[in-house]
Amino acid sequence: MVILGLTGSIGMGKSTAAGMFRYLGVPVHDADASVHHLMAPDGAAFEPIISAFPHVLQDGRIDRQILGPIVFADSDALKCLEAILHPLVRGDENRFLKQNRLAQRPLVVLDIPLLFETAGEKRCDQVAVVSAPEFIQRQRVMARSGMTEAKFSAILAKQMPDREKCRKADFIIPTGLGRAVTFATIRTIIDQLENRTRHA
Repeated sequence: MVILGLTGSIGMGKSTAAGMFRYLGVPVHDADASVHHLMAPDGAAFEPIISAFPHVLQDGRIDRQILGPIVFADSDALKCLEAILHPLVRGDENRFLKQNRLAQRPLVVLDIPLLFETAGEKRCDQVAVVSAPEFIQRQRVMARSGMTEAKFSAILAKQMPDREKCRKADFIIPTGLGRAVTFATIRTIIDQLENRTRHA
């Protein structure tokens, strides 16, 4: 089974690419979705996060709008949150991989936003980076609700530059040339990796 890491900077179209992999029948583990599930009231991270950050509890839920600025501005708070979440997300990911190995899947995708930044590429056989021109990235991100130039700059500062990600990638998935080009690129990647598994 080939494990393909899927990553890309904010606004590059990673969620769209992940959806295309799913549409083409490839199982995708979404690290962000895993975090959302873990932070829900019935999630394994809920109680530890409330213990560490009591004031983020609003109406029986973790208010991400309160938690976000706290960990964004304080590296110790971020480390504390990561210490809670990362082992749980990794456990979820390991269950996903085990399940798909048992099902004898030729290819799976690990959708991880900060793949290179957290050395996640070591857990993958290959890496695909989703990329678009800077002006398209900016348009997409600035159109998001509540986004500001300062917030956008702060997010970019925590992410490896796009050109460096592309240099490290085994595959580059363009998302600034239309959905048909993105889809065709993904289909080619799947064919190449699944054929490699079959002939291994």
